[in-house]
Amino acid sequence: MDKNQSRRQVRLMRQSLFDQGFLDEQFIQLEELQDDANPNFVEEIATSYYRDSSRSLQTIELALEKTPRDFNKLDGYMHQFKGSSSSIGAKKVKAECQQFREYCKAGNGEGCMRTFQALKKEHATLKKRLEAYFQMARQAGPIETACRPK
Repeated sequence: MDKNQSRRQVRLMRQSLFDQGFLDEQFIQLEELQDDANPNFVEEIATSYYRDSSRSLQTIELALEKTPRDFNKLDGYMHQFKGSSSSIGAKKVKAECQQFREYCKAGNGEGCMRTFQALKKEHATLKKRLEAYFQMARQAGPIETACRPK
């Protein structure tokens, strides 16, 4: 595959992340901060997010296993996780965080458990998709990425 074709594939893959609702405007803002001095800035931020968020998910999972559940503490953990997810533009993950927080406010443990499973799935799916995107982008070489999705 030549460079132009590779770059086109990268653009299409990136666009699909927006079209399928995985990413939002915040991801574009991160891309706008990337420059020649730090060409892997967005990937580094995403890697850091996934390293830290894995620990956060473990903390939330342990708190969910405790009885009785401390919904205020769970809500606090999820509020922090939602903020981290928002910072990289993880749209679907952020939506699941919001749903989880609603269940916390209602004291609905079953809803929290169900939503937490969905959140972990969205988190893992986005991680795989971003890893594939970043790998393809590295192979294709530098391209203009900080543009608004269609």
